[in-house]
Amino acid sequence: MSKPIVAIVGRPNVGKSTFFNKILGKRISIVEDTPGVTRDRIYGEAEWLGKHFALIDTGGIEPDSKDIILSQMREQAQIAMETSDVILFLVDGKEGLTAADREVGEMLMRTGRPVVLVVNKIDNPRNLPVDFYDFYELGLGEPMAISAANMLGFGDVLDEIVKNFPDGLETDEEDTTKIAVIGKPNVGKSSLINELLGENRVIVSPIAGTTRDSIDTPFEKNGRKYILIDTAGIRRKSKVNEDIERFSVIRAVAAVERCDVALLMIDAAEGVTEQDKKIAGVAHEAGKGIVVVVNKWDLIEKETNTMRDFEKTIRNELIFMTYAPIVFISVLEHQRIQKVIETADYVQEKRSLRVSTGQLNALIADATMMKPTPGDKGKHLKIYYAAQVGTRPPLFSFQINKRDLMHFSYARYLENRIRESFGFEGTSIKFVFREKGERDNSDF
Repeated sequence: MSKPIVAIVGRPNVGKSTFFNKILGKRISIVEDTPGVTRDRIYGEAEWLGKHFALIDTGGIEPDSKDIILSQMREQAQIAMETSDVILFLVDGKEGLTAADREVGEMLMRTGRPVVLVVNKIDNPRNLPVDFYDFYELGLGEPMAISAANMLGFGDVLDEIVKNFPDGLETDEEDTTKIAVIGKPNVGKSSLINELLGENRVIVSPIAGTTRDSIDTPFEKNGRKYILIDTAGIRRKSKVNEDIERFSVIRAVAAVERCDVALLMIDAAEGVTEQDKKIAGVAHEAGKGIVVVVNKWDLIEKETNTMRDFEKTIRNELIFMTYAPIVFISVLEHQRIQKVIETADYVQEKRSLRVSTGQLNALIADATMMKPTPGDKGKHLKIYYAAQVGTRPPLFSFQINKRDLMHFSYARYLENRIRESFGFEGTSIKFVFREKGERDNSDF
């Protein structure tokens, strides 16, 4: 189920990244970040008043000259219009209203999207600067004063954000599987979609970065309904020279948030790169189903154990998502294309799997007997009860005596035992741990 998407828009140096990082740093996480997942933090999941949403930071690009600030701002605003449900327009309270703010404000006002106008760098909300009131001229409603550095005024802003979430976002058709094709430029994403569809619906070019926007294509196959989401290629940060390349990353992140299963395409000739790991981390942290698709397999010289050795290398490089099935294909040679859809179907089924409470607790009892729970200073972890409280991704709630005693390694051990017994191939598993007497805040 897709979450609302909130995009932060604003000029360089108004505090977008500070606001973004502070919000994510204070969010209530179901599980902590998994070691081995490294990527640029332009996207994260946040929660307020029981409402979970995706937060996108459109900042991070410093223009080469002041002459292109306005064009950059127009692009940021355009991306926010295309991808978000709520736009947070951040302006600088110390610098005051600028021409760039006015122009972007006019664009945002015409979108019809809810806009929350936030004035940053106001250290004393009871003593507002005189030019604070100039921001009313934007016509975007009442400006909200905050200090991102000191986290002042955050509660009121978050209240306003969640109040503007549209209804019905989490009522997507249950019988339609949404598949996002993600990966670096020029690995064959658009070609794979054309092959799956049996016709050229997406422009294919050997020039890296041809696909700028996410493109949704509905189709049916063997009585099943799908939506294929083709995303812009994601480049290594050092090679992002055009503003629009950076914005392609934002579109891709938004596409992952909307999908059920992500097809991570890897170039067989290049192997797993650092950028592949970052892209994989986006889908993993979002709790999506994942299939690793190794394209251009026809270019690899084969020996007896070539495929097995390549798969082992992928598992070692993507150590945080060893649960993902791997499919070796050649789009050019039309090899094993049908296997991609079959595997995506299989993963979607596993994401929807539900384990009975009796089976789960019997497994946990057996697991703790085989490997005793960790302890500290004579006190050992006790697991009183466990239940699966959600699917897509599978979410398990554990009632324990003390959260600090649940070491990461033991949680991983429990995850492995659950996978051994029940499967869940292709999907991450989420755990939430609560102590006796705590309210069960396990909605995902």
